[in-house]
Amino acid sequence: MALPSDRVPLAERVEELLADGGPLPIVSAGDPVLRRRTEPFDGQLEPALLARFIEALRLTMHAAPGVGVAAPQVGVGLRIAVIEDPAPVPEEVRVVRGRVPQPFRVLVNPAYEPVGDYRAAFFEGCLSVPGWQAVVARHAQVRLTGQDERGRAVDEVFSGWPARIVQHETDHLDGLLYLDRAELRSLSSNEAMAERWAQPTPEEASAALGFQLP
Repeated sequence: MALPSDRVPLAERVEELLADGGPLPIVSAGDPVLRRRTEPFDGQLEPALLARFIEALRLTMHAAPGVGVAAPQVGVGLRIAVIEDPAPVPEEVRVVRGRVPQPFRVLVNPAYEPVGDYRAAFFEGCLSVPGWQAVVARHAQVRLTGQDERGRAVDEVFSGWPARIVQHETDHLDGLLYLDRAELRSLSSNEAMAERWAQPTPEEASAALGFQLP
């Protein structure tokens, strides 16, 4: 049986969300919207409403703060996400993790495929799973296809941390959380992360918590 909110057309749902202004509330793990495949975007929001929704996602991402937000994370089952990463990290972290600045980008109907076999494992968190992080092995390089907010084709290869962001946000659109791909023995509170596992790589955590790295 559909929930009442499921029967509200997407445009009406988005209008309701935008009515209050400001950052949108972020949905937490346990809400079914995070576990459903999203509906491909095909004009369900007229251009002005789409632009307002994208700006709201951007504001929400900045306020959280985070480096990406997918539409399901604000309760909207559309295949849209935004990413942006100023990468304010020390040089050692930048080099080890390949974390370089990413400008604001809108991903519409994105899909990714691996480029090569190499996977990189690092701690990862999620705005919809607040307070926790875990190690996730992801493709070190991916090819992203889809469109931007103007309908222009996107076909681009991402490497390092930007590749991780792209995979994380696209997974949201397929009903996946990072925990589905995580090494659960690595699951750590933000407090434990700050006290114990702030190193650029998770090697010390792997040895102490008893999990394997790829």
